[in-house]
Amino acid sequence: MRVINIHHVCIQTDKYKESLDFYTKTLGFQLKKETPNFHERDFNTWIELNNFYIELQTPKKNKTNHDLKKEQNGIVHLCFYVKDINEILKKISMTYNKFKLKNNKIIYDVENGKLFKIIAPEGTIIEIRDQLYI
Repeated sequence: MRVINIHHVCIQTDKYKESLDFYTKTLGFQLKKETPNFHERDFNTWIELNNFYIELQTPKKNKTNHDLKKEQNGIVHLCFYVKDINEILKKISMTYNKFKLKNNKIIYDVENGKLFKIIAPEGTIIEIRDQLYI
């Protein structure tokens, strides 16, 4: 038996509305299912982009993400491939401006292409890359 494909990543956020708007309005994910009052959480929501899902959820009641250890291991960033990095940067910049700069630049050169990084409202680093690396 082997893994067939990636299905989803779960992102917990105490900035639910801002995170939902970021992934849907800025990155183009589609809202598939929003469940309020889900297992002691205000929301558990499924959003989708090209058969890739993010399960976006709020912390359990009486807990915040700040209660989690900062040193906790896990996903470092999510990366999305685009055909025209300048076009997507222009589109994102119209509504969102939290970029992770490198040497005071938004877009920078890396092996086999260019990339930029966005800091999502809940703190997830989103990498946008114009070339498939592997």
